Amino acid sequence: MKFLPLLAKSGLGLLALLLGTLPIAWAQAPLNNTSNTNQVTQFKLGNCITVMVQVDKRAPTAVHMLWVRVGSMDEVDGTSGVAHVLEHMMFKGTPTVKVGEFSRQVAALGGQENAFTSRDYTGYYQQIPSNKLEDVMRLEADRFANSQWADEEFVKELEVVKEERRMRTEDSARALMYEALNANIYTASPYRRPIVGWMSDLEAMKPADARAFFQQWYTPANAAVVVAGDVDVAQVKAWAEKYYGSIPTRTNSASVPERKPRTEPPQMGIKRFDFKAPAEQAYVALAYKVPQISPESLADAAKPHDALALTVLATVLDGYPGARLERAMAQGKNAVADSAGAYNGLMGRGPQIFMLEGVPAKGKTTAQVEAALREQVALIAKNGVSDAELQRVITQWVAHEVYKKDSVMEQGRELGSYWAEGFPADSSERLIAKLRQVSAAQVQDVAKKYFGDDQLTVGVLLPQPVDKTKKPRTPALGSRH
Repeated sequence: MKFLPLLAKSGLGLLALLLGTLPIAWAQAPLNNTSNTNQVTQFKLGNCITVMVQVDKRAPTAVHMLWVRVGSMDEVDGTSGVAHVLEHMMFKGTPTVKVGEFSRQVAALGGQENAFTSRDYTGYYQQIPSNKLEDVMRLEADRFANSQWADEEFVKELEVVKEERRMRTEDSARALMYEALNANIYTASPYRRPIVGWMSDLEAMKPADARAFFQQWYTPANAAVVVAGDVDVAQVKAWAEKYYGSIPTRTNSASVPERKPRTEPPQMGIKRFDFKAPAEQAYVALAYKVPQISPESLADAAKPHDALALTVLATVLDGYPGARLERAMAQGKNAVADSAGAYNGLMGRGPQIFMLEGVPAKGKTTAQVEAALREQVALIAKNGVSDAELQRVITQWVAHEVYKKDSVMEQGRELGSYWAEGFPADSSERLIAKLRQVSAAQVQDVAKKYFGDDQLTVGVLLPQPVDKTKKPRTPALGSRH
């Protein structure tokens, strides 16, 4: 099901009110949240690092996260994968914390920790008993300011990353095809490169590449600290100033390195490719270039946006058990597909796509699956969607916004990811308000508008014989990611 992951993206936009000569600039008024017991306070330190605090007193636990607004899209050709490699190297110590000691200390505090890299951002987190918050803030601030590693540690960890690529990508026909699909969809956008990096770039990567990326992007003006859980706002402010406030800037304190526009040119015709790989079943993917919602369009409360109507369309097709694609394509004795799905990229720092996908049933072809997927969109373009379908989507969305508040980890991820993508903290509420404006007529309109061949890339996986004697890979020892 592709609906819920779309709704999980969230974060906090930049907001600051300078208060005289105080070292901290912060917003006095809490920001609205879907629960009146959970409120967000946002402020900036003197070195321009953003801090967000969401109080949730229901359990004695807290999540502490460091977000850096840099991901694979900020890399350059020849060093693809360096953002992810650097994420691994951030576990390799500082002048006062030895290799592996960070994770051991968090475990000793009764906590869990890890990190993640995406196209748009990199994040580090710890979930700990709330009375251990100061300890992890001290550890993470030290890592952000003073991360260092020996060349031999880099060489060892790079092998871990290569093995991760082999296991997660090269041993998966579908993952390899997705790489090829992105490389075909995008011409100028850095989204064409895989987050883990091309193997040739990893083979050529040097310690200096990761150090340069760290110096360029891991600067306070490009980072945010998120704390959610059973915490006191005033105490978090004091610890943030103590541990993060003294971190020196590596670039101009009011800015980050200039990001050059890499605008995707208009597509001038359908793109098609076949991809051969060992697999049990064929697979077809249709990727349409579509608009995404922006912070500016989200701020315009009176104007509906096509990106939300496209998200509703994807959900009507594949947002719940028995949705349109499943009923029409994967049920009954005449089923054309074993499975079929739809997904819409609602937001991101780079261009987004609407994806239709399917696995042919026995005796069926990828051409038949492609035709069936197109037919389901065409039916909506012709006949629209029912009010019942539209209301079901809205009800699901609102329910998800309520249920996710049960997790302090989800609360922290929401704040951080919205911030990283330039959206305000109350974006969930704004999205719900705009979703309520979406009409059945608008869903029908986007089904007519965005599914032409000039916006389409089609990838087909042609299954090759699978080596039944090949043993599964054993994960390489290294950082826990």
